[in-house]
Amino acid sequence: MARRGVNAPIQSPVALSDADAWDAYVAAHPDATPFHTRAWCEAITRATGHRCHLVTARDAGGALTGLLPLHHIRSPLFGQALVGSGFAVGGGILADDAAAAAVLAQGAADMARSLGVPSVELRGGPLPEGWQVEQDIYAGFARDLAVDDDTELLAIPRKQRAEVRKALDGGLTVTTGRDEQHRRDHYRIYATSVRNLGTPVFPKSLFSCVIDAFGDAADILDVRDDGKVVASVLSLYWRGTVMPYWGGGTTDARRLRANELLYFALMRHARTRGCTRFDFGRSKIGTGPFAYKKNWGFEPKPLVYARWLAPGEKARDTNPNSAKYRLQVDLWKKLPLWAANRIGPLIARGLG
Repeated sequence: MARRGVNAPIQSPVALSDADAWDAYVAAHPDATPFHTRAWCEAITRATGHRCHLVTARDAGGALTGLLPLHHIRSPLFGQALVGSGFAVGGGILADDAAAAAVLAQGAADMARSLGVPSVELRGGPLPEGWQVEQDIYAGFARDLAVDDDTELLAIPRKQRAEVRKALDGGLTVTTGRDEQHRRDHYRIYATSVRNLGTPVFPKSLFSCVIDAFGDAADILDVRDDGKVVASVLSLYWRGTVMPYWGGGTTDARRLRANELLYFALMRHARTRGCTRFDFGRSKIGTGPFAYKKNWGFEPKPLVYARWLAPGEKARDTNPNSAKYRLQVDLWKKLPLWAANRIGPLIARGLG
């Protein structure tokens, strides 16, 4: 790859010609997330077909000073966008300093113009000057893990703690793994859960590609009632933090308190893996999942995203809670699961 001037933007499709440099830069940067990694970006492309472009900044010697992976999301329903990163709750600009960050922002806008894409969506990182800011929609939830189960229970507010204790005494069992059976069970549970919420399910290949890409840094934890899986979560492990990423439960899960056991067992499992922090992920402010995470004693931290729009363009709307999709959501909840699982991935692939 030809060298440019100091902090000049370089744009390339995955994979970067010097993939080792990408890996090394992410590994060394204190603000990097799993969603900046080549493993994540290539897994998303394999699973969905959305091409990943990498905008980079380099110094005069050619060394990386910043990078920004962008998936080109295309959908006949939701339109096009360059998203950093696709299907992620984080990512965005990763840079050594403000100058490199500005170069990456300019490079992202230039790339969008060159591809004829009307917007760039960044889900984390520095906010580029002059870009549209999106806030008051999502909040993140994370806190340190306790040293043992007893201390962990005491960290949970009293009412939720009582529910967890009942779950621990409810005769449910827990398994963890990455094999094909765990993957099938997880997809069945997750697909059922999102159908019940009125949301299209992602392609099954997305989950398997992420697990394969992350190796031992990803696994599935299942809660079983009399041997049958009733709740399941796929988690990522990153720098001592466990990130329950895709999870759900059947209609019986609430009655059985399976979700309470699911997350408490994951805290326990994460400690055995050497984790010291639990990242409960993001939720839309004012929703049931938002309240549920607060009930566990997690304090919400507002998330601020940035968006570049071409002149005259409007931001794409992918929020299932918006009035625009209210009727579709209500109808989706009534679909037979087989139909939702067949149609859903065709729609969800375009959400990015």
